[in-house]
Amino acid sequence: MLTKKQKEKIIEELIDKIKRQNILIFTDFKKLKVGEIRDLRKRLKEANAEYKAAKKTLIKLAFIKSKKDVDTSKFESSLAIAFGYDDPLGLAKAVSKFSKEHGNLKILGGLMEDRFLLAEEIKELAKIPSRNELLAKLLGTIQSPIRGFINALQGNIRNLLNILSAIKK
Repeated sequence: MLTKKQKEKIIEELIDKIKRQNILIFTDFKKLKVGEIRDLRKRLKEANAEYKAAKKTLIKLAFIKSKKDVDTSKFESSLAIAFGYDDPLGLAKAVSKFSKEHGNLKILGGLMEDRFLLAEEIKELAKIPSRNELLAKLLGTIQSPIRGFINALQGNIRNLLNILSAIKK
């Protein structure tokens, strides 16, 4: 049983995390083993994210005090939240990948820019290429016509050299 001070501390931690997050994902961790949760936390830390489990009533109070309209009572199971502070896609990818690898982690929904996301929307977010991947594709698209033009010019020069060497013989 938690004391009132411990509960207040947990609520304050949650409020801080809620205010700093770019995206958060609600998960059901009930069937996960301790080692799996440790692995998930390690992966999320690499994505500049955190994973916090707390009682639903404490989470609900933290959302109320943060002035966020999230109804946690619709989640029937054990509730933990993954907080993402940088790249929303990075967190969605990390949690979705872990969920696929460990069927015991269920994605229940999320919150991004004060908009509630369904579990399916989180999974769709995870499919979007990262910023670096999109920039690489853009760069390739921009370079493609230039590369083709250079190849065409080189072909003409190559043909000219072939003709000149044939004349020389």
